[in-house]
Amino acid sequence: MSQAQMTALFDYPKYWAECYGGAPFLPMSRAEMDTLGWDSCDIIIVTGDAYVDHPSFGMAIIGRMLESQGFRVGIIAQPDWHSKDAFMKLGKPNLFFGVTAGNMDSMINRYTAERRMRHDDAYTPNDEGGKRPDRAVTAYTQRCKEAYKGVPVVIGGIEASLRRIAHYDYWSDKVRRSVLFDSKADLLVYGNAERPLIEIAHRIARGEEAKTITDVRGSAFLTNQPLPGWQGIDSRDIDRPGKIDPIPSPYDEISPDTCSDSDTQAIKSEDESKDVTKVAQVVNLEEANPDTYTQNKTWAKKAKPWEYTYINLPTFEQVKDNKVMYAHASRIFHQEVNPTSAKPLFQSHGSRSIWLNPPAKPLSQDEMDGVFGLPYQRVPHPSYGKAKIPAYDMIKTSINIMRGCFGGCTFCSITEHEGRIIQSRSHESIIAEIEDIKVKVPGFTGVISDLGGPTANMYQLNCKSEKAEATCRKPSCVWPTICGHLDTDHTPTIELYRKARKVKGIKKVLIASGVRYDLAIQDPEYVKELASHHVGGYLKIAPEHTEKGPLNNMMKPGMGSYDKFKEMFDHYSKLAGKKQYLIPYFISAHPGTTDRDMVNLALWLKENNFKLDQVQNFYPSPLANATTLYHTELNSLRNITSKNLAKEDGTVPVPKGAIQRRLHKAILRYHDPLNWPEIRQALSKLGLNKLIGSAPNCLVPRETRSEQNRAQHNRQGKNNAQGYKTSPGQNKKCSNNNSGKKGLTRFSDNQFKKRHKNKR
Repeated sequence: MSQAQMTALFDYPKYWAECYGGAPFLPMSRAEMDTLGWDSCDIIIVTGDAYVDHPSFGMAIIGRMLESQGFRVGIIAQPDWHSKDAFMKLGKPNLFFGVTAGNMDSMINRYTAERRMRHDDAYTPNDEGGKRPDRAVTAYTQRCKEAYKGVPVVIGGIEASLRRIAHYDYWSDKVRRSVLFDSKADLLVYGNAERPLIEIAHRIARGEEAKTITDVRGSAFLTNQPLPGWQGIDSRDIDRPGKIDPIPSPYDEISPDTCSDSDTQAIKSEDESKDVTKVAQVVNLEEANPDTYTQNKTWAKKAKPWEYTYINLPTFEQVKDNKVMYAHASRIFHQEVNPTSAKPLFQSHGSRSIWLNPPAKPLSQDEMDGVFGLPYQRVPHPSYGKAKIPAYDMIKTSINIMRGCFGGCTFCSITEHEGRIIQSRSHESIIAEIEDIKVKVPGFTGVISDLGGPTANMYQLNCKSEKAEATCRKPSCVWPTICGHLDTDHTPTIELYRKARKVKGIKKVLIASGVRYDLAIQDPEYVKELASHHVGGYLKIAPEHTEKGPLNNMMKPGMGSYDKFKEMFDHYSKLAGKKQYLIPYFISAHPGTTDRDMVNLALWLKENNFKLDQVQNFYPSPLANATTLYHTELNSLRNITSKNLAKEDGTVPVPKGAIQRRLHKAILRYHDPLNWPEIRQALSKLGLNKLIGSAPNCLVPRETRSEQNRAQHNRQGKNNAQGYKTSPGQNKKCSNNNSGKKGLTRFSDNQFKKRHKNKR
């Protein structure tokens, strides 16, 4: 990639407009621009969220980053997309439009897991729904193009990031093209994208045309043919039984059970050896590109046979009509996420193609400190007045201490967006943000609501081996077991917690982000610190399931880790003289889950006296591994070969259709009488009638005479009277009933009639 790519974020020469200075808030109107003395904006960011000048909101981070480079940045937040007028309110940008759907994918934001439309939006003033279009990136980009022809449009954010190649779309139930085709944007940046976007901005400012910028890591663009000077290999040549990629193993000093899986142990085939010979004919890295990843001092001197080699993915037409090819393409995509060794991906869509550059280099600690140290006001834009923005109220006193996740959970898209490498801030930067909150957040009570990120306890945890990190293609560092090269020392996190508690004026520092308990039990001192000082009565963790089949398809640890963590947590809570409880989260209808698996989970819940209030049905988000399992029903976590597909675990049972998905959700809420008829019917089909009755080991009671009468009366409308009124895609909550009572809650007939009438 280009030399400019390796320039540190804050080392670029400032753009000439730096002389205007910074803005209290990035302007949202011409009046604000006039006050600042601006005649125009250099860059205009169009976003689907309300503008909150807080580092938890993407448009604020990108806007302030561009401002720090000297650019004049305007914001158009939640514009009316029905015409171009709202996109012209700040005038024509001198350089480009930057378009994002916001902090959430617009489809997930607007629809539940059952494809029902939501009537609220936490990122909109007063929680008002309907303020952004479906597929917002596409709609906004088209209006920008209509407003000012010839002005480049760069798209980014979570929605563009997860639609950068051909992908299965849950809402239309089909494979869609890359969002670049539908939106007709000039460039796409994926991930958090500060590094690629800053480089692109400076290069456009220097006079380069957006369509000629093809060498920026973390970007994608449309092209008619592969880039000159690059050699292509077919994806089917590198995903064969026994080898993930035809690269000589760098793991000379690594034992087989520390950093390998069953897919990477067999000896290379003769064909693969030929591929290596063909691909390896490149010059030494120092001669080819002396600026590439020089931070890996020893590894940078090693020859890398993948340099200047791209991978030909199956075409859009192939993955659209062939599920085996889709699963294969997904597997290749998820292997090429290592920013040090990933290859570009090339995928044809008819006569044109997508070129996807490898991920951008992760931010250093100094760069992370710089990003979060920008002059955020930490409040919504004044134009919103006293309107409440729920997403802001939830995070206004929370602090993001890191990025990335090496967990690799198949249902989660964090890895596809932020990457596996953890990027952490320094203690000093985090403490400085606490001081900033004390000054800027109205009504601050002395409580920090969260010190976290995608996972609270991955802060400063990275690979201990330079070689392993530079070449590893494993999807997870903690599944099926914790890699021997992973640093699991929580000392930096413990020290951070202690420093945060000592800040003057701070009464409590809570940890609200999810805790990865299989990591936590590696360091009991962390569990002690957490339970003693940073839990407000309840701590959320996510086992997601209890059964081996679903857990393997989620790439989650077994319940043994949960049991160990609970034992530690209860022990240290008791030592601290506190009554504290774990709140476990579970997913229903995940690929790989059978009806019997759900029954076993419900029995575990009953045995442990958990009664879930809200249950999350699996939601297939674009590009996630579990979405591939859902769409193809093939085990894409293994090589996609005839031999593997013929095996018992080559295919995956997938709960599809409203009836089965509702059933799985209902089983998790076994305590709700409205679900009993459906659960009884399922238990009978499974031959588990012994679980129907009044015995302590039964899941639901037998049907009463009054229930039979009501069922007959409501038979015609029974599908609409099942009580599924909770949006499954919303945050899950569960209560741990510690009253000591066993069994299900019982209702008299009169009580049940009254309750049922109210529900209806």
